[in-house]
Amino acid sequence: MFREAMLPVILAVALIAPPVVLVRSAGADSAGTNQGITLKSVSVDLPDPGRTFDGPGADAINGNCLACHSAGMVLNQPTMPKAAWQAEVEKMIHAYHAPVDPKDVAAIVDYLARTKGAP
Repeated sequence: MFREAMLPVILAVALIAPPVVLVRSAGADSAGTNQGITLKSVSVDLPDPGRTFDGPGADAINGNCLACHSAGMVLNQPTMPKAAWQAEVEKMIHAYHAPVDPKDVAAIVDYLARTKGAP
């Protein structure tokens, strides 16, 4: 119960706190003291959440895929033939339960094949 109650607090802190990495030192410093673990802030560049897909057929991919993926993440994928994009969309629907409207599947695959398709 405590775990469930703390989840919103943990998520809120994670969203506002700067990213941090743990760095474990490999032994003692020159004075002979153990350095242990050090926290260091890092900078992370996240994809632009306001970017959308554009061009013919973009409505289907914007209306279905942006719920989970940024446009930048999708557009940085390697080129693949249309059959591979069909398999990716089907995997998102069946394996990950993506809420993709069945009437939009063909338009999404066509858009991906047109923009990121391999010959």
